[in-house]
Amino acid sequence: MKADYINLVNTHIVPVKFTYHAPETLEELLKLMREYRGRARVIAGGTDLIVDMKLRRKEPEHIISLNKIKELDYIIEDDTGIRIGAATKLRSIEKKRTIHERFNALYEAIKSIASIQVRNMATLVGNICNASPAADSAPPLLIYDAVITAQNLDSMRKIMIRDFFTSPGRTSLRDDEIVKEIFIPYPHKDSESVFLKVSRVSMDLAKVNIAVLLKMNGQYVEDFRIALGAVAPTPLRIFKAEDYLKSKPINEENIRQVQEIVAEEIKPITDVRSTDWYRRELSKILVKDAINILVNRLVGR
Repeated sequence: MKADYINLVNTHIVPVKFTYHAPETLEELLKLMREYRGRARVIAGGTDLIVDMKLRRKEPEHIISLNKIKELDYIIEDDTGIRIGAATKLRSIEKKRTIHERFNALYEAIKSIASIQVRNMATLVGNICNASPAADSAPPLLIYDAVITAQNLDSMRKIMIRDFFTSPGRTSLRDDEIVKEIFIPYPHKDSESVFLKVSRVSMDLAKVNIAVLLKMNGQYVEDFRIALGAVAPTPLRIFKAEDYLKSKPINEENIRQVQEIVAEEIKPITDVRSTDWYRRELSKILVKDAINILVNRLVGR
C-alpha cells in the first residue's frame, strides 16, 4: 500500500535507490555510460530528472553527474556559429551577448524558462534531452538548424535537431551515448527571429510555444522558418508553411494561409494544461503575432 501511494503522490523526496557517480573527465563518463548502458541517467542541473524520480516516472539504477567535467562547460564562437557544451548552464547562455544579438529567439526562449534560480542549474542540453514536446529551447534550435554531437566510447556522430526527437521523452540517442555539444550556425545577418509562449503562469510549461525566423528581400520573403512546441508528440518544424510563404509578400491573405497550414500540420492533445481545440486556435494566433513582430523588427532596422 505504501509503495502504491508513493507512486501516485509527489512526496518531495526521491524514493528510488541509485548509485551516484561523479566522473571528472569525458572519458570516465563515457566508460560509465558503456558499463551501465540502459540503466544509467546523466544529470547536469537535475531540474527535470529529479522531479521525474520523485514521481517515480524514472527510476535509474545509476546517476552520472556532469558537474565535475570542466571540458563540457563551454561556449565557443567561430566564423560559422556557436558551440555549447553539455554542462553549460542556461544562465551562462542567456548572458552571452552573441546569443542576444544573433540568436534572439533562443535568447527569448531561455529567458522564458522558469526562474533565474532554475536557469543557474539547468542546461540547454538537458532541456532537449528530456525531450518534452513543450521544451522551450526546441523551437528556436529547430529554426536555426542546430546540429547535435553525440558521442560514446567508440565514435562521434552528428544529428540534425529535426531528427533528434522521436517521441515524448525519447530521442535518437543510443543508450551508451551522451550529447557532447550543440552547434548552432549563424542565421543570415539580415534575418530576425522571435520566440513566443503562452502558459498558465509565467513559470509553467507552455500550452503552445513558437519560434519564427524571417528574412525579406524587398517586399518578398527570402527565408521563413517556423517551429512549434506542445502541439505534437515532438517539437515540430512546419516545412509546408515555410515553402508556402517563400517568395511571397507579407500580407493578410498569405498570413492567413500560413495559419491554416500550421493548424492542419500540428497534432495537439487535450491535457491538464489545455485542450486540443484551444492549442490549435492559439497556434494560429501566435503565428500571426510572430510574423507581425518580425516585420516590425525588420522595419525598425
